[in-house]
Amino acid sequence: MTYRGKVKAGTIVLEPGVELPEGAAVRIELESKGAPIGSVSDPLLEMAALAVETNIRDLATNIDHYLYGHPKVSDAD
Repeated sequence: MTYRGKVKAGTIVLEPGVELPEGAAVRIELESKGAPIGSVSDPLLEMAALAVETNIRDLATNIDHYLYGHPKVSDAD
């Protein structure tokens, strides 16, 4: 279960209505600094920014060849 909150004066204050049992073990994970609480920041959405032009026409078909040296697969155009 995930609960959200903010740090106020050094204390973690959970969103209204959240009541946890006394002594419950919790794990705190800091959200990315640029993303406000409640927003979704998915690194996969940034994938296009990391893409580079390789000029290898059959890269998708022969990815195992280029990465691991496997035999090339014939391209059925």
